[in-house]
Amino acid sequence: MARIVVIGAGMGAMTAAARLAVAGHRVVVHERTGTYGGALGSVRRDGFGFDTGPSLLHLPAVYRDLFVKTGKQPLEDRVELSQVEPAVRHVFADGTAADLPNASRAGVGEALDAALGAGAGARWAAFMNRAREAWDRTRRPLLEEPLWPNWQVLAEREPYPSVAHKRLLRRERRAVTLAQVAEFELAGEPRLTALLEHFALARGLDPRTAPASAAVLPYMEQTFGSWAARGGMRALATAVYERCLARRVEFAFDSAVVRVVDKDGRAAGVELADGSVVDADFVVAGVPPRALAALLSGGTAARAPQDVPARSGLPSRLTVLLALRGARPEGTPHRTVLHTADRADELDRVFATPGTPGAPAPQGAPALPVSPTLTVLRPDDPTAVPDADHEAVTLTATVAAGAEVTAADVRRLLDRASTVVPGLADRLLWHEVRTPADIAEATGAEGGAVPPPTLAADSGRHLHPANSTAVAGLHTVGGWSHPGGGLPHAGMSGTLVAGLIVEGPEFRGSQ
Repeated sequence: MARIVVIGAGMGAMTAAARLAVAGHRVVVHERTGTYGGALGSVRRDGFGFDTGPSLLHLPAVYRDLFVKTGKQPLEDRVELSQVEPAVRHVFADGTAADLPNASRAGVGEALDAALGAGAGARWAAFMNRAREAWDRTRRPLLEEPLWPNWQVLAEREPYPSVAHKRLLRRERRAVTLAQVAEFELAGEPRLTALLEHFALARGLDPRTAPASAAVLPYMEQTFGSWAARGGMRALATAVYERCLARRVEFAFDSAVVRVVDKDGRAAGVELADGSVVDADFVVAGVPPRALAALLSGGTAARAPQDVPARSGLPSRLTVLLALRGARPEGTPHRTVLHTADRADELDRVFATPGTPGAPAPQGAPALPVSPTLTVLRPDDPTAVPDADHEAVTLTATVAAGAEVTAADVRRLLDRASTVVPGLADRLLWHEVRTPADIAEATGAEGGAVPPPTLAADSGRHLHPANSTAVAGLHTVGGWSHPGGGLPHAGMSGTLVAGLIVEGPEFRGSQ
């Protein structure tokens, strides 16, 4: 039985902890804040309940497998999951709306034809068929296996089978980025372009630079569906935390780790803020790269020798929680996406690097887009409201990391949301704002940056560091390491770390 210290109580860290405890190890989790769940936070006030992080689950099989492998009680006995229908309503800049069904690619095609005109569904379906090929080629090496030592193979090969774009008297071109996929393969149709690019933007990726392999993001969502949890996605964090407790994982909250102790080049424990040292045979760090670097003594390299290129320019999120009087109208979509009317302004502001040409605010994080793409969440969940005569609504927009949010910014979001929430101003009881600074406080990520999922191609710029590091006995877990950000990816990360510790470096993923 090994002694294992886990730094942080995020979803990836708790997944690893539960699996390691079942394997017979003694696991202690040290969390610097007073609670578990990492980005899966929540707010309760006056009988209203809100998620402050992800509110929908894609690929729930990841957590179903965790519960199967760590106990007799399945996930559905602990969390009431339901597929939302429709999966999403898209309201495009020209006012066109399309309700896309959940986990039905054929239904999505029919809905796009009905909303955008004949042929739109066929173009999207042809794209999704190619996206399926990219998924089949990358699913195992990117999601189910530790990062290959020869990760350059994943970085050099574009798995998306792009279609040749023929140009009169000029050399044909193939899409390299997701934006080019929209231009070449979706005929540049502005609404299909907005639909495709939203999958990248919502996950913190610039569609202008994200590789064509990002096509796996819409494929995953539209194939495996979108799931809501009664009590909000915080209920999933609670279920995983309670499974850890049932497997005798120990938790120490308000227990900040200030240093990873190394002995002869191997992680040997951690030092806490009070000066005490906790010995360990393995240390699992579920913290952002800069935080991990600060924990390592002597400037020891934190990542594996086969390190991937460093990530930069990652955005954050702005969330506004609305408590409304009046019942949620029957038939209201769970999720509505209001697309921007100014794509260039939004992408320039969200992904600009301060001090570079074109950055709107050279001295700091760029200001918010004038018309950001806005996600409006209106869950049909009785636990989120004090009674049936009230409604809880959440607004979310992708913004630059470190962005300073003004009252005018919030008013602008409320005005936009009122186009799909009639009478919002008169119904509003109160609102709370969660800024990038709040995310930074909750997760420790600089500027409140949110890690995107890992992707193949583009010279490895969209890969994440391996779960094994150059320090023997030290592993990394969660959204900042392989296979990247997102709820499913966090669970996969925990599974990989547990496998590497239990089976050793020869572990090649679950079969």
